[in-house]
Amino acid sequence: MITSVPPIAEPDPSALTCAGDQVGLCAGCQRRTHRYGRGGFPLCQWCAEPVKAKWGAAVRFLSTRA
Repeated sequence: MITSVPPIAEPDPSALTCAGDQVGLCAGCQRRTHRYGRGGFPLCQWCAEPVKAKWGAAVRFLSTRA
């Protein structure tokens, strides 16, 4: 099912369900998304789709923080 991508001004749905201090900008399109903390991801769901298609659904990023 292909859905249209909403305007950048609209946040990723994950940003609406997490604490405000865990919201950040998507590394790809700068949309507000759940970026920090447990369950955070540096990409919004629309930017993550092509990455997951290329690398598989289990793609994760490694934190560079100690």
